[in-house]
Amino acid sequence: MSRNYRLLVKNAKQVVLICNNGEKFMTKHEILNLCVIENGSIVIGSDGLITAVGPAETIRDQFAGATFDKVIDATGMCVLPGLVDAHTHPVWAGDRVHEFAMKLAGASYMDVHRAGGGIHFTVEHTRAAGPPELLSSLSSRLLRMQRAGTTLVECKSGYGLDLHTELKMLQVIEEARNTLPINISSTYCGAHAVPKGKTVEEATEDILQVQLPRLKEQMSAGTLRVDNIDVFCEEGVFDLSSTRRILQAGKDLGLNINFHGDELHPMNSAQLGAELGASAISHLEEVTDQGIAAMATARTAAVLLPTTAYILRLPQPRARDMLEAGVIVALGSDFNPNAYCCSMPIVMHLACVNMRMSMPEALAAATINAAYALGCSHTHGSLEVNKHGDLLILNTTRWEHLIYQLGGHQELIRYVIIKGNIVVDNDKTLDL
Repeated sequence: MSRNYRLLVKNAKQVVLICNNGEKFMTKHEILNLCVIENGSIVIGSDGLITAVGPAETIRDQFAGATFDKVIDATGMCVLPGLVDAHTHPVWAGDRVHEFAMKLAGASYMDVHRAGGGIHFTVEHTRAAGPPELLSSLSSRLLRMQRAGTTLVECKSGYGLDLHTELKMLQVIEEARNTLPINISSTYCGAHAVPKGKTVEEATEDILQVQLPRLKEQMSAGTLRVDNIDVFCEEGVFDLSSTRRILQAGKDLGLNINFHGDELHPMNSAQLGAELGASAISHLEEVTDQGIAAMATARTAAVLLPTTAYILRLPQPRARDMLEAGVIVALGSDFNPNAYCCSMPIVMHLACVNMRMSMPEALAAATINAAYALGCSHTHGSLEVNKHGDLLILNTTRWEHLIYQLGGHQELIRYVIIKGNIVVDNDKTLDL
């Protein structure tokens, strides 16, 4: 075989495929059979897609005459799929570090919100910021996520709450998608809060009559790619009726429904999402048994955000109940000015300790299931032939160390690879 390939990663102690039969998601029972090859190799072609993955000896024989742009000897190391962060708010100006003290003193999320903080504080600063400033901060945040192993990330707008700023945010996300190696799923979240001076009805009409039509124009013209639509369905924000209207209108534009639900109060968001055929619902700290059953039946993913429950001291999402019911459980960092976490390894650790997920469940939730929540599990989330060659190489002999070592991912992750290109190389020698 004389063909040229982009990358060969050979002789890894473990290659964690996640799954190997084209599964689009994994529920609890499937995760028990997480697919791991001991002493394996992987080949990524010149198109950046996985050409072959299997036992090292088999790959060596199969590609005996091939040439590679780069060869990595992963002896004693582990190979995993790149991590997928299924929920972030990374485009904003003006941090909210001062609110952390308020929360520590006992202020609730809605207390901060009513005091003029929270989303409205960020909206004010984001409206005033120019695109270059927003792109610069977004890029640095995405690069930080990438160093922590994230290779596909969902990025929301939502700190504009008006046509001009929402489009500005989406255009900044588009620019990042075109200039950075990290894969991005773009989400329009114009219904993140009710703008000051507007009623819920007025805000809903503005989204339906002004914002979504302009979004449709830009998408049709090819100047903007948007993948998902999001609404913050919550008491004092968007009620069930407004949420339904906005999500349906987004679905009619071809957007995946992927929204905030049942976070602070049981709103029956899960049932609504299941009824509308939502790809995913995030938060779900207050989901009901009926909501869990509806999501399991509809194959709507639950994007759980352990950092949010941790920082706001909310009840933990009922991950175990969801898994037992057959819900597709995914994870996200919820990176935003209120919950500043760029690291999916830390998110997985919190999911295991606080939400009682097993390590295989957390890893599947941060790979194949998070990709499913974004409508990307046919291209991302596992190490299978013809999927993107996005992977991590860990300087350890067991993949579980990525979750076990809280905050240790900086030292553990040797390489981050996107489409067969090395985007992070932590060539560090530690004196022990």
